[in-house]
Parts: sequence; structure tokens; C-alpha cells
Amino acid sequence: MADTVAGILPAPRVRVRSMKEYHPPLGSRDALRLDFNENTVACSPKVSEVLAKISADALTRYPEREPLEAIVAVHLGIAAGQVALTNGVDEAIHVLFEAFLDAGDELLLPVPTYTMYEVYASATDAGIVTVQAEDDLEFPYARLLSAITPRTKIIAIANPNSPAGSVATREQVIAIAQRAPQAIVLVDEAYFHFYGETVLDLLGALPNLVVARTFSKAYGLAGLRIGLLASSIENMRWIRRVLSPYSVNSVALACLSAALSDTTYLNNYVAEVLAARTEFESALDTIGLRRWPSRANFVLVDIGPQHAEFVRRMNAAGVLVRDRSSDPGCDGRVRITIGTREQMRRAVQAMQQAVRDLELNGAK
Repeated sequence: MADTVAGILPAPRVRVRSMKEYHPPLGSRDALRLDFNENTVACSPKVSEVLAKISADALTRYPEREPLEAIVAVHLGIAAGQVALTNGVDEAIHVLFEAFLDAGDELLLPVPTYTMYEVYASATDAGIVTVQAEDDLEFPYARLLSAITPRTKIIAIANPNSPAGSVATREQVIAIAQRAPQAIVLVDEAYFHFYGETVLDLLGALPNLVVARTFSKAYGLAGLRIGLLASSIENMRWIRRVLSPYSVNSVALACLSAALSDTTYLNNYVAEVLAARTEFESALDTIGLRRWPSRANFVLVDIGPQHAEFVRRMNAAGVLVRDRSSDPGCDGRVRITIGTREQMRRAVQAMQQAVRDLELNGAK
């Protein structure tokens, strides 16, 4: 046996050593889950039926993604070659950045936004340029346009954006794509169903546009990890070179058609969330807590210096919420997922108690 040298370990790449670490909050997930923007009820009953019929021998075979990509393409109204299914939208972001970000390139990122854009970009040899939103957390359109340079290679726009639920307009996306023809413009539509507006139909007109979607939110398939990227056939050709052929598991693929087909379930769930959001926002106004207008299935609330204790008290009451104070420009702010009206009434009761205990009435 070869001798070993104590204390010496292989060193990772310099970029990896400098990457930010992402640690999702852990703990009991048996409470009311208003911390990860998931579906708070269940997946479609049609999906449950498929799951019940999956046989043990089906799990011994490698998954085949292409037939399902063709079905998804029809659902989206695009060509089969324009869509690739991924292991959640996280893999979609990861492979896109790996395919297009090189040394000397820049990711242009309006912040605050989804944390994983910066995490995955930092694993490449590209630079990261952030554009800070104002206190209203509206999309910083003018600032972003001014930040575009010849080095800009990807512009990532979550639409709606987390944690505030703000949006970039269709006209703004078009103008950005036209200003930066050398750059991929990623529009991440993870919360599309709660917003109702898309730029997917612009794929033919904007050759540098890439759209991401997920089945983790409205469809309730977060545990199965399935998302997608859609773009021109030429862009997708390069993306597929990076994408693992077996990264989307066979159980997720088996359930996808059923999820897509149950439009009644999807529409009912989205309608319930939108009604609950309106009711919850009204309750926040009555309590006297500042909030930001949201077009997604969550609301950002200003708690102030006692944000950590507020989150702890909510969790103790059985309602999980997400402290976003570490996000740029979000000190003291907490994001709360919107579930059903009944669930949100429970959340309001817990909030009212926490507000009284912490004397937060009228917090701005």
C-alpha cells in the first residue's frame, strides 16, 4: 500500500474555494410550510394515481427524457427541439451558466433575487455584476440597462422575482435583449402561474432569450425535482452538451404528463392562492406591517430589527416563514409563502400574536 502524507488533501479549484455556500433552513417540516414557496396542499390527484401504479421493475431502467420533452413542447406551443427537461430549475440555471459563461464574461444580476444564480455563476470563471434595486424593490430596469457592457454574457431575470414578487415588463425584457444581443437573457418564470404573463412566445423574435420554468411550485412536484429550459434550437444544442442525459428521474417523467393534463386542478389551486394572497395582504395592512406588492405566491413583510425573533416565534407556533434579511437591501424583511385561505388565516393568527408580543404594531 502506498504511503500517505498526513494532513495533505487534494485542493479544489480556486473558484470553488471562493464560492458562497448555500445552506437551506432545516428543521421540522411538519408545520405549516410557508418558507419555501412550495405548493402547500398536494399534487394533482392524477399524479397520485400514476405514482401508485409505478412498478418496482420500472425503477431498474434509465429514464428517457425525449418523449416527455415532446409532450411539454406541445403544451408550451414550441418545437420539441426548443425545450430540455432538467432536474428542477436549479439544474437549468447550472447548465446554462456552464454552457455560456467563460473567463472574462460577466453575469449581470439585478438584486435581491434568487440566491442560486450567484452561487452557480461563482463556480465558473466569469465575473458577477450586481444591480441593486431601490427600497421599493421594483425591477431596476434603467440601472440594469446602464450596466450592460460588451463583457455581459448572461442577464438573469427572475420574473416574478423573489423575495419581493416584483416583475419586469414584457417591453423591458425586449429592450434588454435587444440592447445586449451578445448575451443570453434568462427569464426565470418559476412563478409564472401566479403572474399569468410570459415571454415564451418571444423565443422566435429574440434569439438570445432563454426561458426557465419549474414544476415545483403550482404543480406541487418539488420533491420530484423537474424543471425546463426553452430557447432557440441553436441555443438548446449547446445547453444539451452540458446537460446530463439522465438527470431527470423516471418517476418525475412518469408523473409529468398527468400533471400537465390536469388543468382543472392547476387552475383551482392558483385561483385559491390568488384569493388567499389578496386576503392576507389586507390582513397585513390591518396589522400595520409594511409589505411589498407581489405577483407571486409569497409576500415580503418588513418586520424590522426583531426579524429573527419573529421568525422563531412563528416557527414555535407551527408556521414556518423565511427570514430574507441577508438578501441585499432586505434587512429586517421576512418572506411568507401564500397557501390556501384557511392556511393563511392560521398564519395571520400566529402573526398577530407575535406582533403583540414583540410590540411590532405599525412597524415600517
